[in-house]
Amino acid sequence: MPDTNKKLTYPPTHQVEQVDDYHGILVQDPYRWLEDLDSDETKAWVEAQNQITFGYLNEIPVRERIQQRLTQLWDYEKYGIPFKEGNRYFYFKNNGLQNQSVLYCLTSLDAEPRVLLDPNKLSEDGTIALSGIDISEDGKLLAYGLSTSGSDWQVWKVRDVETGEDLPDLLKWIKFSGASWTTDGQGFFYSRYDEPNQATQFQDTNYFQKLFYHRLRTPQSEDILIYHRPDEKEWGFSGSVTEDGRYLIISIWLGTDPKNLVFYKDLTEPNAQVVELISQFDASYSFIDNDGSVFWFRTDLDAPRGRVIAIDTTNPVQGHWQEIIPQKDETLEGVGLLNNQFVADYLKDAHSQIKIFELNGSFVREVALPGIGSAGGFGGKRYDKETFYSFTSFTTPATIYRYDMVSGESRIFRQPQVDFNPEDYETKQVFYNSKDGTRVPMFITHKKAIQLDGNNPTYLYSYGGFAISLTPSFSVGVLVWMEMGGVYAMPNLRGGGEYGEEWHQAGTKLKKQNVFDDFICAGEWLIANKYTSSAKLAIGGGSNGGLLVGACMTQRPDLFGAALPAVGVMDMLRFHKFTIGWAWISEYGTPDNPEEFKALYAYSPLHNLKPGTSYPATLITTADTDDRVVPIHSFKFAAALQAAHAGEKPVVIRIETKAGHGAGKPTTKIIEEIADRWAFLVREL
Repeated sequence: MPDTNKKLTYPPTHQVEQVDDYHGILVQDPYRWLEDLDSDETKAWVEAQNQITFGYLNEIPVRERIQQRLTQLWDYEKYGIPFKEGNRYFYFKNNGLQNQSVLYCLTSLDAEPRVLLDPNKLSEDGTIALSGIDISEDGKLLAYGLSTSGSDWQVWKVRDVETGEDLPDLLKWIKFSGASWTTDGQGFFYSRYDEPNQATQFQDTNYFQKLFYHRLRTPQSEDILIYHRPDEKEWGFSGSVTEDGRYLIISIWLGTDPKNLVFYKDLTEPNAQVVELISQFDASYSFIDNDGSVFWFRTDLDAPRGRVIAIDTTNPVQGHWQEIIPQKDETLEGVGLLNNQFVADYLKDAHSQIKIFELNGSFVREVALPGIGSAGGFGGKRYDKETFYSFTSFTTPATIYRYDMVSGESRIFRQPQVDFNPEDYETKQVFYNSKDGTRVPMFITHKKAIQLDGNNPTYLYSYGGFAISLTPSFSVGVLVWMEMGGVYAMPNLRGGGEYGEEWHQAGTKLKKQNVFDDFICAGEWLIANKYTSSAKLAIGGGSNGGLLVGACMTQRPDLFGAALPAVGVMDMLRFHKFTIGWAWISEYGTPDNPEEFKALYAYSPLHNLKPGTSYPATLITTADTDDRVVPIHSFKFAAALQAAHAGEKPVVIRIETKAGHGAGKPTTKIIEEIADRWAFLVREL
């Protein structure tokens, strides 16, 4: 067997003379040529890197056993949350190892389910994925979006639910959009971009989104333009029809900032103009429902953890807005309307609490959940008496419950059977202090009765950005890691949404370093409390979490034994020049601003690699058709890391083909990638 202890020889990556002037500071970019994804040179580099990486991974003896165990455990039935339209129920289900989940419909809860759409039949390798659906109010028509090879670009089609046949409708160049039917079922609203350049569609910037109405059985060229703003190239539009069918609610987003505008159009008036209801980007406003002219919103205006307000559109001035549910200690994530009551989804220290309120805001009850974990669902129509939700934790696979809104009783609707004993594991939540004294929560899960001797291989995973909250959830990958004796730790860093908008803002722009400090302090806490040691501590994260890993391994290479940055944002001086990267300026700031440039340059993973440094064993993962965080970030970081690295540990890049940022990735590819990650860590830790 080849010797995996010997130092790897990396493919030569030539450097070019490329220097950029940022506010008088000259910055070299010697790997700029790797930004040309279509060049023969870049393709040859990708092939050479993959050859080294897969050669290395395939020689790890335990890899095959890990993949077999992952496959064995993954093979259980996974259910989505049912929802009802017309007289039919719909839900997703995966038999176990299907590359994509299948959409079923049934006429009653005890009827035999019928396959409505099986994405696995659309491609042999499972790389065509269902990226969105909307079903007409009468339950007769399905609008559905498809994404190929993980790209954000979608095509949308329409299927007759009764016959299972597709109508001739075909809509293209859709991205960051759902669909919303009018209540008469004659058509739907959606958003799209102009047709891009075919050769560079996976890296060109996306501007000037437009909101359209598509009438059934007509060509896309005849779609009606509802709203666009030629003067605001960065604005994006999300159109949704109210349950009573009267209004089109237009939510206007600007980048990834949670703040949005709200406009509306009266669909009962043939020539009604779009009305600007909320025309300042001062807070986030999430439409819940309406009662005639009164619109209910979940907002963080003057309430960073969220509250519910009512706006009467006949008298919409802010002084007349009404507060229905005031801000609580917990963070209000979302609100629905069922049984003519508000169902509010709260986070308390990063785990779910569901509370029910009357329309006047008076408290009815808290839904009794099966434990500390994450609950989701509670969808439906305003007067529905039943709803469904899923509950999951680190050791509980997602179980679907039917909830009676009148009695408050939950009953199991579907419960998966997974080949492991949850009683063998324990989860605790601890709190530790970050560098500036901020108290940060962290979940730690592992086999019961592990020895706190500083010797446990530990995987520290987080995200820390874009107001996204990390809550307990079940993962076969994590389970296999724990079976092998590993500890899994997940801190809730600033930049996330766990404690509302203030917590989010504390990890953005000039304060982004707080996120890295929170993560580094989590690692130090695990070592100080004898869970692990530096040599046994691995860090992981994807996308913005890949940036997190890249920044922390360059700031504290001594603290970690291994690093797994996935689809990361690594070049913080050029992230805004590709696809939707400009939209992250609200989160990261922009290098065009001198002060923000200074902060970005100080932590940008690509620019903080120091030649002659011994870095942790590193497995970078990316994909060739990732058009969210384009792979050039990982390419340039890998080239620079290999050039700077002085230690014996491997620093390799794994480049997946026919895959994107992660959404819609086939099960087979997911299992292979996790097997590679765990095999790498077993070998290196």
